[in-house]
Amino acid sequence: MTGINSASDLLLKSTHLEIDQVVAELRAVRTASLEQRQGHLRPPRLPSRKILAGIAEGLRAALFPNRLGPADLAAEGVDHYVGHTLNSTLRALLVQIQHELHFISGTEHLDKAGHEQAAAITQAFAKRLPEIRRLLDDDIVAAYEGDPAAHCIDEVLVCYPGIAAITYYRLAHELYQLGVPLIARMISEIAHSMTGIEIHPGAQIGRRFFIDHGTGVVIGETTIIGNNVRLYQAVTLGAKRFPVDEHGSLVKGIARHPIVEDDVVVYAGATILGRITIGRGSTIGGNVWLTRSVPPNSQITQAQMRT
Repeated sequence: MTGINSASDLLLKSTHLEIDQVVAELRAVRTASLEQRQGHLRPPRLPSRKILAGIAEGLRAALFPNRLGPADLAAEGVDHYVGHTLNSTLRALLVQIQHELHFISGTEHLDKAGHEQAAAITQAFAKRLPEIRRLLDDDIVAAYEGDPAAHCIDEVLVCYPGIAAITYYRLAHELYQLGVPLIARMISEIAHSMTGIEIHPGAQIGRRFFIDHGTGVVIGETTIIGNNVRLYQAVTLGAKRFPVDEHGSLVKGIARHPIVEDDVVVYAGATILGRITIGRGSTIGGNVWLTRSVPPNSQITQAQMRT
């Protein structure tokens, strides 16, 4: 046993020395990187993905307290629960918004105007929650009516990954519109990791949106989707090309994703790329690769694409 203990002590000492060296090298790399990217060694704190995940779940519970709130929630206690949940959740969101605004400012401290802006964003977001709930009610009904496997509305709400992804998107989209795109993107990526569905918070999506099955769906930043649109798994609404400037850097912020008009159905595996328009009432078949606009009421299949 003495020999084993001695060997362990030597190993621990050796490992400690190696770790100290690694820590020192990491510090040097980190310092150089921060100086290059930020111009200073102690950048402002970023919003916390872990905290935002809890905020998003709290908001979902406040929107649907009878189904996503506590299992033992009594009818007479719903309003109290919603108020308490919103109070704590929005306070936590305010702090994360302050972090993002501080990060964007690049200053050592967030000034009074920044704190006031964070409060205004939080208040504006809170006022949008009833409309978000109304939009989600429409989405849930569209899913129930569009899926013969759905036995009831509640099943759609608590089981369907598409509804979870859309819920996170609708929350994130409001925050994106209100000027905190980093928080919005982090919330959308939390949903992406949960569901396999990627919806950029900058996308514009109308009422009664239904994603069936959902895994592998990608919806780009400048996508515009009308009302009563249905997508199946592995659908991509993406960009065809990425223009560069005279220095060879990507040009950001340009419209580069599809416009999908009302009452369109896009079946599994379809890839629709570029700033093209899918006309109202069209059906895009499975595994179609589409880079051109199609008029209203089109029926696009793989056979047609090969001709």
